[in-house]
Parts: sequence; C-alpha cells; structure tokens
Amino acid sequence: MHHHDFLWRPRRGRRVILLALGLIFFSPAAVLAEAPAQTLALPEAVSRALELNPGLQVFTPRLKGLEGKRLTADQNPAFELGFEAENVLGSGPFNGIDGAEYTLSIASVIELGGKREARTRAVSGRYALVEAERRAEALSLLADVTRSFISALALQEKLKLAEDAVALAESTHHIVRQRAERGATPQAEVLRARAELTQSRLEQDRLQAAFDGSLMALATLLGRETADFERLRGDLFAFSPPDSFASLFERARDNPDIQVFASEERLREAELALARSQSRSDVRWQIGTRYMEETGDSALVAGVSMPLFSGRRNRGEVQAAQAARDEVGFRRENALLALRARLYEAWRLHQQAVATAEAMQARELPDRREALELTRTAYEQGRYGYVEWVTAQQELLAARRNRVDAATTALLNQALIEQLTGQSLAATESSSGY
Repeated sequence: MHHHDFLWRPRRGRRVILLALGLIFFSPAAVLAEAPAQTLALPEAVSRALELNPGLQVFTPRLKGLEGKRLTADQNPAFELGFEAENVLGSGPFNGIDGAEYTLSIASVIELGGKREARTRAVSGRYALVEAERRAEALSLLADVTRSFISALALQEKLKLAEDAVALAESTHHIVRQRAERGATPQAEVLRARAELTQSRLEQDRLQAAFDGSLMALATLLGRETADFERLRGDLFAFSPPDSFASLFERARDNPDIQVFASEERLREAELALARSQSRSDVRWQIGTRYMEETGDSALVAGVSMPLFSGRRNRGEVQAAQAARDEVGFRRENALLALRARLYEAWRLHQQAVATAEAMQARELPDRREALELTRTAYEQGRYGYVEWVTAQQELLAARRNRVDAATTALLNQALIEQLTGQSLAATESSSGY
C-alpha cells in the first residue's frame, strides 16, 4: 500500500487551497485524533496564517474603500440650485434694486453614452482585481507556510537521526572500550571512538539550534512573535503522485496568479468602455423662474447646453485605455510561459526525488543495515578493524540523511506544483471521499 492511499481525497475540482496544501502529509487519523500538547500540524499552521498574518489583513479595508467608490459611481448626476440677480446696484435707471431681475433655477446633467453603467463596471472591475490579488496573496502565503513547515519537518527528522547517531556512537565507544580493557584493541581506537561521540553530540546540538530557528521562522509566518509549539506532526515520506504534465498545466491556467491577469484584463475592458462613454457629450439642462422687480411680473426660464467635439477631444484617452488593455494580454502570455517552465521543472524534480527516496527505502537502506550488522559482528570477532566498522556506520547514517533530503525535495516540489496549479495533487485521484 502506498503512502497516498491514506490521504484525505477532496472531491474533484474542489479549490479549497487551505486543505489542498495542508492535507498532503497527513492521514485522517492524524488530523482527527487529539493532538499532543505543544505540537503543530500543517492544517493548523495554515489556518493560523490565514487568520493572523498581517499581509492578508490589508485587503479588508481596501475592499471596503472600493465598496464606497462603487456606491458613489452608481449615483445619478447631482441637482444644482441656482440664484441670479441682474440689474442691481448700477447707475442711472439701474440705480438701487428697482429694476432688478431675480432668477431662481434648478439644473442638472443628462448623461449619455452609458456613463453611469461604465463607471460602475470600472469600480466593480477594480474590486474583482483586488479580490483576485487577495486570493493570490493567500496562495503565496500558504506556499510560504508549507515550505517553512516542510523545511522544519526535515530538520526534525534529521534531529532524530542525530539522536540515533549519538546512541550509536555511545554504543560503539562502549564496545571499543570493553575490547581495549581486554587488550583486544589499542587505546587509540578508544580515543577515536570518544572523539566520534563528541562530534555526534556537537552535530546534534547544531541541528537542535537550526530546528529551533526554523520553528521561530514558521511562527513568524503565523503572525506570532514566539513559537508556542515544540514539535511538528507530519509524515515527511508521504508522497502524492502527480498527474500528467499536460493536465497540470491546464489546471495551472486557472490558478490565482493567472486569474489576477484575467481580472486586470476585465478591469481594463471596463476602463476602455468608460473612456469611450466620455466621447458622448452630456446634455446640461436648466429650468427656473425669473421675477422682475420693476413690473412685478414673473416668467419661466429654461435652457439646454451641450459641449461640442467631445469625441474628437477624447480620442487620446480611448487610445491610452485600449493600449493598457492590450498590454495585459501580453503580460499574461509571458506569465504563462514562465509558469509552464517552473511547473515542468517542479514536476520532473518531484518525480526524480520520489523515485530516489523510494529506491533508497526499498533497496539501499536494507543493504546498508545488514552490512552494518555483519561488520559489527566481524569487528567483535576481530576479523574487521575499527575503520571498517565506523565507515559502515557513517554510510548508513549518510544514506538515511540522503533519504530525508530526497523526501524534502519531493515535498517542496509537490507544494510548488500545488501552488502553481492552485489545487491538490490528490484532487485528480478518486473522488470517493476518505
């Protein structure tokens, strides 16, 4: 049974990035079981990051501001109340206010060319673009959290190997010392064994410091000043088989980063429509009442005005908006080319790393473990020297570290594939649920 048989499998096409990037490492039992104290699993880390990371919080006020702009854009032109006084405080017959004429009017504009709808569409396009940017930023944050988690998990695994190396060095030192006491080996080998023990303990301390630093880096991504967890929960050797490259790239076309370009393109289309709507002149109307002080009569006044040659004067704005729209298309195609190259590299590296880790587990490690046991027995019987025994130990430990490195490479590229495609690798498998 492969590792991925234990994975939670989301329904086909589900784009829940929170779980897509998180559940690739854990069995249902690991997710649902009660967690030990001071430990952290990737789904929990992702949830915390989405809730607390300041980088995502800035989008909330930005969207609220655009909602206000959309309300403003959807309003009709305002009404204007006007008052005019003519023939007052002049000279001759217009001295004083006896010959004054007063006009009280109301005026507004009749918008032509669909300007109100174009304004609203432009603001809605900006809103959609910000939402797409927020999804892309969330995906980028999840990828950062995932990469940081994998790196810390790899250090945790290497720390376990360092603990095993210390235990092995202690056992070696004990056996060599016993043989030296019986006169079966020189004292120099005891000193070498003790030096190896010291070196293995120093390496353990170094890895512990690196692991503590990786936990702090992960906590920072979660929006915390310190890490409130000491261990990570996860399987470094749980791999999900990717789909074909063609299928992955097809899904990558809809990932949030590419959707930003699609949203921007729709925004530029809306801005182009808004610029074209400005080519139609608005009709300004005015209606009111005029009162003549000298005769005491009143009359209705009305007027209509319209700017001339608006279309000709607005051609530059239309041309600029059209150029901005066309530019987005070229930038999107360029981004797709770069994405294709990155996706292919991640896909191939993932395949190679998984094959390496599985081959080492199936063939190399069993051979090296058996070789170590045989070498130890031969050393205790005096048929092999100290160098042969220590070399066999170092080769086994190096192979285990190499397997950890291969698994880390596989999972980092698996996370990159998910970031580029915007969905879990397991989404292409059976949709039968758990």
